[in-house]
Amino acid sequence: MKKCLYLLMLLWSCLAFSGRANKAVLDRPWSALWIADKNDSGAEYGVYYFRKNIALKTKPVEFIVHVSADNRYKLFINGKLVSMGPARGDTYFWNYETIDIGPFLTAGENTIAALVWNEAQYRPEAQISVRTAFVLQGQSEIEDIINTNETWKVTKDNGYQPIPGYFFAASKGQLVNMNQAVKGDWTSLGFDDRNWGNAVKVGEGKLKGMAWGIDWALVPSTLPAMEMTYQRIQKLRSAIGIQVPATFPAKKTSVNIPANTTATLLLDQTFLTNAYITLNFSGGKDAGISLGYAESLYKKGTKGVEKGNRNEIEGKEFIGRIDSLISNGSKDQSFTSLNFRTYRYIKVIVHTKNEPLVIDDLYGTFTGYPFKEEAKFNTNNAEITQMLDIGWRTARLNAWESYMDCPYYEQLQYIGDSRIQVMVSYYNSSDDRLARNALTQIDHSRIAEGITRSCYPTKGTQIIPMFSLWYIGMLHDYWMYKNDDAFLKDKLVGERAILAFFEKYQQADGSLANVPYWAFVDWAGNLWGEARDESGSGAIYNLQLLYAYQWAAEMEAKIGLQDYSKIYSAKAELLKATIQRKYWNPSKKLYADTKDQNSYSQHVNALAILTGLLNKEDMKIVANGMLNDESLTQCSVYFKYYLHQALVKAGLGNDYMNWLSIYRKNMAMGLTTWAEYSDVNTSRSDCHAWGSSPNIDFYRVVLGIDSDAPGFQRVKIEPHLGEMTKVGGEIPHPNGKVAVSYELIKNKWQMNINLPNTITGKLVWKGKTYELKAGINKLVI
Repeated sequence: MKKCLYLLMLLWSCLAFSGRANKAVLDRPWSALWIADKNDSGAEYGVYYFRKNIALKTKPVEFIVHVSADNRYKLFINGKLVSMGPARGDTYFWNYETIDIGPFLTAGENTIAALVWNEAQYRPEAQISVRTAFVLQGQSEIEDIINTNETWKVTKDNGYQPIPGYFFAASKGQLVNMNQAVKGDWTSLGFDDRNWGNAVKVGEGKLKGMAWGIDWALVPSTLPAMEMTYQRIQKLRSAIGIQVPATFPAKKTSVNIPANTTATLLLDQTFLTNAYITLNFSGGKDAGISLGYAESLYKKGTKGVEKGNRNEIEGKEFIGRIDSLISNGSKDQSFTSLNFRTYRYIKVIVHTKNEPLVIDDLYGTFTGYPFKEEAKFNTNNAEITQMLDIGWRTARLNAWESYMDCPYYEQLQYIGDSRIQVMVSYYNSSDDRLARNALTQIDHSRIAEGITRSCYPTKGTQIIPMFSLWYIGMLHDYWMYKNDDAFLKDKLVGERAILAFFEKYQQADGSLANVPYWAFVDWAGNLWGEARDESGSGAIYNLQLLYAYQWAAEMEAKIGLQDYSKIYSAKAELLKATIQRKYWNPSKKLYADTKDQNSYSQHVNALAILTGLLNKEDMKIVANGMLNDESLTQCSVYFKYYLHQALVKAGLGNDYMNWLSIYRKNMAMGLTTWAEYSDVNTSRSDCHAWGSSPNIDFYRVVLGIDSDAPGFQRVKIEPHLGEMTKVGGEIPHPNGKVAVSYELIKNKWQMNINLPNTITGKLVWKGKTYELKAGINKLVI
């Protein structure tokens, strides 16, 4: 608990920290060394402790340092946890954190200590690595006393082993044998490290651009410290083998497990969370402890396929990631997971031998990107409030040092997922640092052929070509909602490279044929693999390319090169004509998936509307066809983001509340985050933020708040209230906030619209347009 509070204090100091440090360090080379254990090859799994004592004549007002490691570190000053990292990147952009450790230092002797671990072949898929190493650099010559070099002490903790187990692209489990682990508080000043060896140099700390060849090209992290909040586990759902006090685990309570006993406890957080789990325990020499983590339980006899209602435990079995411990029998042993764990349920199994064991405490420390929810949706509709709460929790659990597809299984920043997640961030928070980080990392992921990887950072290479086109959509989104052309101009080179890649696979009529790699679009019908005819062409791929050309042409015309804008506009017009000719079925009033017109999907027809292929009358016909023709391949919860945009554009936005059945099913099944698949019962992941689009649409569709010009420099208000008669809310804006309220009184709508002081806009209501001035607008319609 104390360590969590210390870290919270640090976060505030980091957020308040000025930019002085980074500029000064960039003006001079680092003298710190990358260091490691002399017996470590750097390629094997290992947990290492580094220490150095320094003497200070007086307590410093500030003491700024820069720190990084491979794979990860936890930095302690005089026994207090003050930083964790580094934020994941790649070897060409290896992040370091900058912190002021002055508040934690004292006059006299001080101990600087770091836990560094390398999961090697068991590391997460998102973790790029060179070898085990640690580096710490002082801000100025005064602070250079702390620099890593051969005077630092180091030892390996032999108590740690990996538990590969079940497939996880995210972190694996840990086995910690306390009999072999380092004893005592190695982070404190009084610890005896005389038996530790001296660290050895494995590289020089080099900032990016300061060496001709380099293993880690160091760059300052652009992200804040992650949130760390003490979090009690809420409920005990079952106990086998022992009696458990009624206050456990919601309050700190000791639980006694007698000798020669097997005790099994099922704990329920009651909602999904990401947290570092901490178990404090005493006694129980050589007792085995298992900590299992699961998003949900599975129905027995279904081989880990069916989940059923997430609140129910009867007839269910536990399947999940596991950490294991072996007690050394001493008092006040403590385990905290190296990486955070995602769980709703925790299964604790304790098997004692000849001595009893006492669980002194068990709790979590929630972690996540420190988003603050600034959007407000004012309604007395409890269902809407619950949907927004679930969606925001889902988005938060999938936002850490990058956006993630899911926190439990993969923790990968996929472009298809991230485009929606970034928009959730724009509508709910003014903090765009994680979005900028995502756009930059995806740009860094481009391969020699020009297109991006499907997800990044990643130690592997997976290519989903269509995700590169969604990346261009992400750039366009940033352009429309954030006023920062300079940031985007740097990314247009990547946009052009992506489109140049696709141009190689365009036929004379502009349509794509035989684009290589994984042709994924959605987990629906054949759109997860191949939705192409014998020529290797398909409507969905051509429509996504058309959309990308349109986005690129708009950006190039305003902030890029006019010649590119003209080229992309011409290519878009050719492609529109080809799509209309090859895929439009005038009798069905729908676009087909392929030129033989034997199959149809909501996906193709949604993108046809969004790319402007239809006039107003036909748009509505197609939209109704998508809603009523069940023979069409249906959009999953992911692709409903695009489906709903198309339905709104076709004029059906007042029906928005009727399109949310998948979310109602999630809630009825006891989920506290949105599931990955539309089949909630068998969904692999219980937490996929690509389903959080209602946290955009309740503001953009229902309240009608949208950008009407690049940089959100004009605002469009077009509400779709359906049966609602009183509703309101607000969202952050680059210049402040946009707030609206609507109320029907005596058949007249009272509309209050508050825009930032420098921003104008328009209200669109029942076919009429009303100009809005900066500041407060009051209308009676």
